[in-house]
Amino acid sequence: MARQGMSHYRMSVLEERGYVVLSRDNVVIEPTEWHALEYVDWKSSGDTRFAPLASAYGDIECNAFWHFDPPKPDLDGVWIASQVDAAPTITDRAQEPGARVGRVRIIELQPNSYADALYNSHLDDNNRLNDDGGWVVRSFRNLTDDGESYMVLREGVADPSTETRIALPAGARIIVDSERMWHSVWHTGDEPRYCLITSYESGPELEKWIFENDPVTDVDVPELDPGFAAEQEAEAQARRDARTARYGYDPTTVMSEA
Repeated sequence: MARQGMSHYRMSVLEERGYVVLSRDNVVIEPTEWHALEYVDWKSSGDTRFAPLASAYGDIECNAFWHFDPPKPDLDGVWIASQVDAAPTITDRAQEPGARVGRVRIIELQPNSYADALYNSHLDDNNRLNDDGGWVVRSFRNLTDDGESYMVLREGVADPSTETRIALPAGARIIVDSERMWHSVWHTGDEPRYCLITSYESGPELEKWIFENDPVTDVDVPELDPGFAAEQEAEAQARRDARTARYGYDPTTVMSEA
């Protein structure tokens, strides 16, 4: 489903695996910042809300940029003054790479199961209308301390052999070509998870920042009990099959606009 026919600047650091994990960000961000934001009841990969910091034209909404007049790619997001004022440290972390941004948002995710995460795995529609910009990728910077929760990445949505799980303590930073990599989060905590998600244009600025922050692709993937993993995989697939039967097509063939 990725757009292969266009010529974009793509970063070599993402070529092999489609993601990199950076060193943890040690900048302390007070919870009052993300709790002070205005959230939109926007569903993506589970029971979620989003607080936009930058949107298509500076309004508190979460729509993809091509739904507006004039439409545009997921680039040149407009910062929302009231949200930026409420969360200055979070805004600074999003702006630190110096790269061109599109959507910038905080996600609030309620606790879920591994099967929920697999069922909700998706690809992002990052590069619609992006005819001449660098390839848009996404950065995930965890705000809450969720060390027992995991970002779940796969090359194939139904192929567990391609899975990588990345722990999400506070300050965890992951750059993902999320139009290539199936992704979701398995959040095992008791309270909501909060994470800064930023759409960045691939280019020299972002690439330089990535290399300054110790990128790695080899991460320790915790072993799952084989019986548990098979049970959860089967549940997720059964739910996907039921969803396909209900809609008359497979929704996983449609990239997410969230």
